[in-house]
Amino acid sequence: MKISKATIGLVKKAGLKPVFNLIMAFFYFGHQYKCIICGGTFRNFLPAGLDNEIAKSLIGGGRRRMTCPKCNSSDRERLIYFYIQNKTNIFSEQGKINLLHIAPEKNLRKFFQKRSNIKYIAGDLYPEKNDKKIDVTDLKEFKENFFDVIICSHVLEHVPDDLKAMRKLYGVLSPGGFAILQVPISKKLSKTYEDFSIVDPIEREMAFGQRDHVRIYGKDYIDRLKSVGFKVIKYNIAKDLNRAEIEKYKLNPEEILFVCQK
Repeated sequence: MKISKATIGLVKKAGLKPVFNLIMAFFYFGHQYKCIICGGTFRNFLPAGLDNEIAKSLIGGGRRRMTCPKCNSSDRERLIYFYIQNKTNIFSEQGKINLLHIAPEKNLRKFFQKRSNIKYIAGDLYPEKNDKKIDVTDLKEFKENFFDVIICSHVLEHVPDDLKAMRKLYGVLSPGGFAILQVPISKKLSKTYEDFSIVDPIEREMAFGQRDHVRIYGKDYIDRLKSVGFKVIKYNIAKDLNRAEIEKYKLNPEEILFVCQK
């Protein structure tokens, strides 16, 4: 069974996405794979991701079966979920945790909003309903050292002045807090590639793999984070799960989680 992107788009516009998800969950029901967010079990996951050569050169890039048929979580969303649940103690902390979520993934949003100890702020440059309009290069509405946790996944590759965004995120993060700052990273590049003379969307897709990307990060991504003050801890899911478990939960063993501390 193959469903086109156009059909999925029409379903979303018609407000039938929940029904579509139920149909997909039923069609893909099985016991080989399990989503750690919604708990559903399936015979396979749905394909997602870009299929161009640039995308394929990125860690975990290219078109793969990585999307949960029921809740539509991606492997990178499930990785963050696993880390928050199993490697942090923010839910056992007494008092409020101030959490900033940039370009919020819907399942993580639900996850955080249910927690009574979390003061949750979500936003984007082009926010959805009830979210704040937030420019990561201009966070002056927030106090310095305010947020205990920041989640900002696959945003910085869209931001022309990413170092300014990193400095702003560092500024509003509280000492002892942590920020998860994920970006697509090339398997081949030692140094981040960016060329601001490329402004045409089609040319950007050819250069960076996506029309709204302005760079491809290389192995120097950690150096960029450290340059603004962050201490960076690299986390790999393989430290806690074996290969069979990683495959069962459809996680990406190649993806490193960049946990940035102040």
